[in-house]
Amino acid sequence: MASGTGTRILTAAILIPVVVAAIWRGPNWLVALMTAVVSIIALQEFFAVAARANLPSYRLWSCLAAAGIVAQQFYAARQASIATLGQLLDRSPKINLELVLFLTLIGYAIIALGSRSLREILPALSVSAAGLIFIVLPLSAVIRLHGVDAIGPKLLLFTVVLVWVGDSAAYFVGRSIGRWKMAPAISPNKTWEGAVANFLGAMFVAAVFGYWSPIRPWHMLAMGAAGSVAGQIGDLFESAWKRSAAVKDSGSILPGHGGMLDRIDALILAAPAVWYYFEWVVMKK
Repeated sequence: MASGTGTRILTAAILIPVVVAAIWRGPNWLVALMTAVVSIIALQEFFAVAARANLPSYRLWSCLAAAGIVAQQFYAARQASIATLGQLLDRSPKINLELVLFLTLIGYAIIALGSRSLREILPALSVSAAGLIFIVLPLSAVIRLHGVDAIGPKLLLFTVVLVWVGDSAAYFVGRSIGRWKMAPAISPNKTWEGAVANFLGAMFVAAVFGYWSPIRPWHMLAMGAAGSVAGQIGDLFESAWKRSAAVKDSGSILPGHGGMLDRIDALILAAPAVWYYFEWVVMKK
């Protein structure tokens, strides 16, 4: 076994039980806290990649904004769980995502107006906003998934497992029999054989969870398909960022996997894909 593969497996063997335990046994606030930490680490890696392309960013305020987005999603999950208590809900303050984004914009405007270099304002605003839009906002959907009454932990575990299984299937199938390159200019190691293996792995996970969940099996398959396709797009999207800055890995915090952003790139888009299908289709039934 290659040393890189061995390191990758060892890191996964340590992280997976921790993540599964937090999802399955932990309260929603713990998932929100973990999401905030992961988001901020990934955001810092994103800004470091941008810096390699000589693009500045407003790091501190962006991290505070990321914490605000995560807090609002935790608040929204809590509000949804007590929605039957109409009187209490009506009297509670309304803290929506639009308010958080408005305050984020005000902060960016103040920082920009106080900048000593006018030339850095546009790239710094662009990179800072892109980090929140591409990473924090979509990833915060994991809090909403986990916060669903009764089945929330199963929903989030399903999403995480389908990403893990899909990524692993794509990795090993692509290395062993992959021939047809998917996007060689962006990610030379990605193959169409690996992409198919990813999708089939996600379908297998969806089928298993379909028998373990009160959600109808065809909805689980649809969420698995949406999560797999969105996750693979997210993976390629992150690779495109790195390629544009001539960077191979976003960081080195996870041995064998690169940076935090490298590890969660598929989850970033898979989580909202599953969440919105659940919210717009399953919950409307």
